[in-house]
Amino acid sequence: MTYQTLSLQVDNHVAAIRLNRPDVRNAFNEAMIAEIAQAFREAGSDEAVRAIVLAAEGSAFCAGADLNWMKKMAGYTHEENRADAAQLAEMLRTIYACPKPVVAKVQGDCYAGGMGLVAACDIAVVAEHANFCLSEVKLGLIPATISPYVIKAMGENAARRYFLTAERFSAQEAHRIGFVHEVVAADALDASVDGIVKALVSNSPNAVREAKRLVHDVADAPLNDALIADTAQRIADIRSSEEGREGVRSFLEKRKPAWLG
Repeated sequence: MTYQTLSLQVDNHVAAIRLNRPDVRNAFNEAMIAEIAQAFREAGSDEAVRAIVLAAEGSAFCAGADLNWMKKMAGYTHEENRADAAQLAEMLRTIYACPKPVVAKVQGDCYAGGMGLVAACDIAVVAEHANFCLSEVKLGLIPATISPYVIKAMGENAARRYFLTAERFSAQEAHRIGFVHEVVAADALDASVDGIVKALVSNSPNAVREAKRLVHDVADAPLNDALIADTAQRIADIRSSEEGREGVRSFLEKRKPAWLG
């Protein structure tokens, strides 16, 4: 597929999805939302891909909603607004539910809906000069569509503050509250992300996929007999899988597993 608002490249088992509207600080509109969802579906279903990096061109990672798109939304009916929001919600769920691990490479400021993009990823690395802001209430809005992912990432307590105040906060604060995993100097961003990606693609593709699903399913599940039985079933399934058996054999035989070629 040919993309207009982003690029998608696959190399050495890694899909790089780069937002490419730097002239508007990578703010998204209907076209970009649709293309992000499609790019993640494409990369997620590609058997050659073992990890995905979400990055952006220009000085900002994502400024949230495009102003022209917001002007158009101001004239929408309630039903049109709901349909529009559903498209954004589905895009975020596509990233979150992608079977491949997703790393957000945040090189610049990340505001409003852009924070939803980062929160939907599995791992987030950010340049130390970047700032964050959940600015919706300044405009009389709320960060509703992104809230399931942002609250999971930063926690309820931090969300109470930043959803309500719309304060801008630093990369260091984003790290302190758990919204991002690592803050690095701008000139170290590439190397840091490359190191994480190298670790991801070195692991069993099937085990990584199942481990991601495990976190999603167990994080909010009650600790009861059903959960215990489910986790026992999962380890039994993975032990008897082809890659599970190969991984154990290669370890005992002191050789590289087959998925490393």
